[in-house]
Amino acid sequence: MLRGLIGLPVYYDGHVKSLALTRELVLELSESRDLNGLEQETNGTTRPTDICSGTVGSSMASIAEYYSGKNVLITGATGFMGKVLVEKLLRSCPEVKALYILVRPKAGQSMQQRVSEMMKCKLFDRVREDNPEFYQKIIPISSELTQPGLAISPEDVEKLSICINIVFHCAATIRFDEPLKHAVQLNVLATQQLLSLAHQMHHLEAFIHISTAYANCDRKYIDEVIYPPPVEPKKLIESLEWMDDGIVRDITPRLIGGRPNTYTYTKALAEYVVQQEQHRLNIGIVRPSIVGASWQEPFPGWIDNFNGPSGLFIAAGKGILRTMRASNDAVADFIPVDVVINLTLAAGWYTAVHRPKTALVYNCTTGGINPFHWGEVEHHVISSFKRNPLEQAFRRPNANITSNYLINQYWILVSHKFPALIYDLFLRLSGQKPQMMRIFNRLHKAISLLEYFSSQDWEWNSENMSMLMSQLTPEDRKTFNFDVRQLNWPEYIENYCIGTKKYVLNEDMSDIPAARQHLRKLRNIRYTFNTLLVVFIWRVFIARSQMARNIWYFVVSLCFKFLSYFRASSTLTN
Repeated sequence: MLRGLIGLPVYYDGHVKSLALTRELVLELSESRDLNGLEQETNGTTRPTDICSGTVGSSMASIAEYYSGKNVLITGATGFMGKVLVEKLLRSCPEVKALYILVRPKAGQSMQQRVSEMMKCKLFDRVREDNPEFYQKIIPISSELTQPGLAISPEDVEKLSICINIVFHCAATIRFDEPLKHAVQLNVLATQQLLSLAHQMHHLEAFIHISTAYANCDRKYIDEVIYPPPVEPKKLIESLEWMDDGIVRDITPRLIGGRPNTYTYTKALAEYVVQQEQHRLNIGIVRPSIVGASWQEPFPGWIDNFNGPSGLFIAAGKGILRTMRASNDAVADFIPVDVVINLTLAAGWYTAVHRPKTALVYNCTTGGINPFHWGEVEHHVISSFKRNPLEQAFRRPNANITSNYLINQYWILVSHKFPALIYDLFLRLSGQKPQMMRIFNRLHKAISLLEYFSSQDWEWNSENMSMLMSQLTPEDRKTFNFDVRQLNWPEYIENYCIGTKKYVLNEDMSDIPAARQHLRKLRNIRYTFNTLLVVFIWRVFIARSQMARNIWYFVVSLCFKFLSYFRASSTLTN
């Protein structure tokens, strides 16, 4: 596998070997696709030969009835989507027996402290009202995804092997700029090890893997199938074991090819790893697009992080973000988090009850069903924050989306960097630490990572999503609603913006009048500054000729006469 590598020293098994990383390694890794388990390719896609081994029965249990008495294992339960999944199961499937969640100590907090902190979240308010003792159904399991065997103790492995009925694998690194080694460790190797654990579970009925709709973003049309992997995962993992970080960094762009980052690349590999077990496990794969705030449940607009569009919305609301490179006509394929979770639970039910012969993939997207464009996003976000402004805004909300690189760079200079320099100078003069340029640099980095997704369109097939909806009873369609045709985008964006204010920034809605007054002050400051700037430019650079001075005096005289007339009219009226 490593032919053609000579001359570059690397450490391997404690010995220095001379190896040169050449084009052959990348080519060989990219071409060594183990297609075992994949059907014959047709037009660049791979389709399962048989969707379902049984027929739909009228006496099938509802989703809530199915989860009654079941033990569920959830990875990534302390993350955004994982928390919503836990809450939905406890609230809409109250007879579920227990939720086992994999948790690792983090930032000085023990496993128990992290779980306790999670359950205090406002997200669980509705569950808390219905069942104050809901936390007794949550059983944390100490785990570390980067360690062999997921660092689960033998006692916990035995416990899980005996009781688990359904696995929801939500854990992943979602950082777009994650180093390839770490991304493979978290998104691919951890998935392999969880599948190994699943094989030991005596009563496992379904394994649901959460992927991303952008796993195959190097294609314009994305079907609900698992495509051949960009590289055979086993050989990539073996190669990464001996490569140092410098080598990995150098070959990463060549390996990921048409994909924009290591996240989408490793999620594609993880799908393939999951698919290899489809003949031994009942598997379903859910592919959400850009996951955003909740649409309806447990209440509209719930969000708890700055990831994805949330950070951009907040930056726009604060008046920090004034320009972004995107296509106004490109589809912003947002998907509410509760839609993803409802589909995920329905997929778990369908996979366990109907036992499809091959892994079913669900493209959980909105673009092909209920499209919403980036130009519309910009309009509704700015309008929402003008009606419900954020506290202590830097400037009034006013963003500009453009697909032109030069225009975008101009606005970055004028609307971002120049104001940041002025503000940091003011902070220095007042004895404070400058921070605005650092904030803008971080913002620009985040925007650059999103440009790939905000400047082009994809077409996703969603037949399996429609099929699953047709299998639900009318009651389940209401309780586990994932019909995005019903989604009202302006209302959703309004709730999303309010959600960032209430749940991410923890701002009180009763302070909105004061925030509006602050925006009015910023508007007056802007008008005053612009007026003084125009006067300065005129007097210094333009008013050098007699004609220019005559025009200047005429305008000033006209303004003076108008004010005098207005004042006289007011006096006569009184």
